[in-house]
Amino acid sequence: MGEEPKVSGYPAHWEADVVLRDGAAAQLRPVGPEDAERLQRMHAAQSESSIYLRYFTYKSKLSEKELERFTSVDHRNRVSLVVLLDDEIIGVGGYDRIDDTGEAEVSFNISDKHQGRGLGSILLEHLAAAGRECGIERFSAEVLPENRKMLTVFSEAGYEVQRKYEDGVVLLEFSIDPTERSRAVMESREHRAEARSVGELLAPAQVAVIGASREYGSVGYHLLQNLIEGRFTGGVHSVNPEAFEVGGAPAYSSLAHIKQQIDLAVVAVPAHHLPEVIADCGRHGVKSILVVTSTSTEQQRDLVRLARRWGMRIIGPASAGLINTDPDISLNASLSPTMPVAGGVGLFSQSASMGVSLYAQAHRRELGLSAVISAGNRADLSGNDAMQYFEDDHATRAVGVYLESFGNPRKFSRIARRLSLSKPVVVATSDLMGHRLPPGHEVRLSRAPKGAVDAMLKNSGVIQVGNHDSLMDVLQVLGTQPMPAGNRLGVLTNSASMSRLLADAGESQGLKPTTIIGDVDLDGTQRQAEQNLTASLAALFEDDEVDAVAVCLQPTITGDHFDHSRAISMTARQYTKPMVMSLIGTLDANVPLNYIGNAGPVIETSALQQGVPIFSSPARSISALAKITRYQSWRARGVGETYIPEGLEGTRTARETDQLLDGWLENVDGAALRRLNQEETRQLLNSYGIALLPAVPFDAPDDAAAAAEQLGYPVAVKSTNVYLRHRLDLGGVQLNIDSEDMLRRVVADMRRQLAKYGSPGLEVQAMAPTGQACIVRAIEDPMMGPVLSFGISGDAVDLLNDWAHAVPPLTDQDLSRLLSTPKASRKLFGYQGIPAVDFDALGETVQRVAMLKDNHPQVANLQLSPLLASPEGVNILHAGVDIANPEQRTDSARRAISQY
Repeated sequence: MGEEPKVSGYPAHWEADVVLRDGAAAQLRPVGPEDAERLQRMHAAQSESSIYLRYFTYKSKLSEKELERFTSVDHRNRVSLVVLLDDEIIGVGGYDRIDDTGEAEVSFNISDKHQGRGLGSILLEHLAAAGRECGIERFSAEVLPENRKMLTVFSEAGYEVQRKYEDGVVLLEFSIDPTERSRAVMESREHRAEARSVGELLAPAQVAVIGASREYGSVGYHLLQNLIEGRFTGGVHSVNPEAFEVGGAPAYSSLAHIKQQIDLAVVAVPAHHLPEVIADCGRHGVKSILVVTSTSTEQQRDLVRLARRWGMRIIGPASAGLINTDPDISLNASLSPTMPVAGGVGLFSQSASMGVSLYAQAHRRELGLSAVISAGNRADLSGNDAMQYFEDDHATRAVGVYLESFGNPRKFSRIARRLSLSKPVVVATSDLMGHRLPPGHEVRLSRAPKGAVDAMLKNSGVIQVGNHDSLMDVLQVLGTQPMPAGNRLGVLTNSASMSRLLADAGESQGLKPTTIIGDVDLDGTQRQAEQNLTASLAALFEDDEVDAVAVCLQPTITGDHFDHSRAISMTARQYTKPMVMSLIGTLDANVPLNYIGNAGPVIETSALQQGVPIFSSPARSISALAKITRYQSWRARGVGETYIPEGLEGTRTARETDQLLDGWLENVDGAALRRLNQEETRQLLNSYGIALLPAVPFDAPDDAAAAAEQLGYPVAVKSTNVYLRHRLDLGGVQLNIDSEDMLRRVVADMRRQLAKYGSPGLEVQAMAPTGQACIVRAIEDPMMGPVLSFGISGDAVDLLNDWAHAVPPLTDQDLSRLLSTPKASRKLFGYQGIPAVDFDALGETVQRVAMLKDNHPQVANLQLSPLLASPEGVNILHAGVDIANPEQRTDSARRAISQY
């Protein structure tokens, strides 16, 4: 038997926008009776061969009875999903439950015109997700042997498919529970499709500027001029119904008059004209749209829906544009009047103002860029899409991302972690990112502790910075320098005192100063100074005890400042160790600071940009170098291994616990919370192998004595009030009660003391071995989904907010980092004569909580407090759990463009 279906009525949450294999977008939704005519039209356009492969016979049209059966479903035992493009069905897939079991027969039909676009695999992913929600455990299918394409869809989906041949038909059967392989297949397909989608935007053959203008100072004028003057290698077309000529070339009144197929439309028209422009682009086969115009949140939602009808992707609204420095493309579809230097840094930002700011900084610093993407209000294309592209782009060595909001943070973390293993990703955020809504952004906000976002970014391996200045500081090092092999630092200055300060700065940032040269003679001629400087620099590079070099120079005694960047750069290029440089005491306003000295473009794809990163202070140079060193250390360690405690393998536990939770939520409406009672809490935790120390509530002293006798002395008596039960000072708990007489006295005394607090209930609990008290919390956050928090009980968490946070799923390294991050965690490893706790047992318990929370969004809040960790193991004295009807998580086991 399958579990009881959760779906009732039309499942709107199954609707999704998806990216096809070729990078185009499409709409997926449950079928409805109104789709009968669409389905008939699709059938009529199919070849005889396709019809035979689907129905095992040829039929020229579907009967009214068949159409009704295919389009009138209950969305539980019979489910059908359709994929639409231009309001026509291009693919359909469905399943029928077999009798009253957990098995369903699945089938697909893909339009001949759209085969090879990955529709079958997308439909299978979404049907499997819907099936699991409705209690389906296994899919089966009957496929003709000559239907190789459909057999491939099943065999390459990542499931453990069993097949047999019977009566001329291939019979397939497989569990639809996600596996490591099926997740990997989904993520790989998602990556390829989304990377290609962004690649199409950045490498168009034909571009149309809609709203091009002859008026200098207008957005349409400068967009067109920047495209032309940037020497775009493709075709540029201007669309303006009120002009015959714009920018020295003919202007077209509409897209209909342009003979070439337009790949990218750059739109700069008043907001109220956007719907008609988007629709016109769709009707004329435009692939992607860049919207510079600002719109309201409501309007941009409608624009995305309109674009999806024709499979178009949108970047914007309120985008500052796109830039691709590949000489074979040379695309400047932006408001920047100049093309940047070609280099290895890819930039992504959201708001136009931040995009302009980042580009301006890169320009001033002479930092070479591979591509620039400004998503504006990110109504469609997001930072996740950009990272998918940058991962495959050979010209991009490092990625810079400025985030003002998160649409799908779990997906961001997943992609960023994979990308960071091959290329450094530098992410700038504000302290309140995720907790406040930027103008024009339609995203969920987080209710998790503020440190949770930072913890998620840290675990994903990105280099996190606090502002765009720091972002560009790190990028100008990554764009020009090789990665450090370790944290050993060589220091080179022409001031002994400054060499000490530079070494101290490095040490405070986790670097290890090993070799210090503080007496470089820069007096005399520039040539003499450069000879001394390059000789000392070469000595540091050749020192086996040095992994990276920091240089700090000040003017000579005469106040003269010579530009030694060329000599330094030429010397550094001979070695494979990174260096940073800072200049201090410079009075000449014409001397640039925070830039790349002796900068030059990248000559070969994926090579380092020529030049040396120069900073205005030693602190900035050391900070950038230290961040890169820590990142390299993270990459060397890797992300760790998947850790599944004994008994939690497979999906049986998750399925059974889902049934348990859904039963408890049966009479809960809306977003109301339901607090589990003690027995329900114990049952939930036991399902994941988490044991609570027995506790027995009582009313009368005789009941307390009977409970103590059953548990065995010594015992503790505690208040059932969550705030009083751990407060010895308020009389909420009494420990080490070793006899019935003592128990009766304690009960009477506690009732007197607690009367002023409303006479809360009391309970008897077995005494646990002495240990370090910890707190484990888990919540369901609207933005991030499951969030886990860990702290050491007491003032550390109560007063100093000494928490560590993580977003499941957790690897063994994630888990170790979570438990070791709180400053008070030193108590776990042996502190002031107290023995170390059983760290493995503590980690296993926390991982069980993490898996419980990751698998069950119904668990709104869970807290273990206190969890006593000792050398002998772990004991949980109390747990509190609230459950609720969950929202749809932003990241799931099906491919979809985020709605946020």
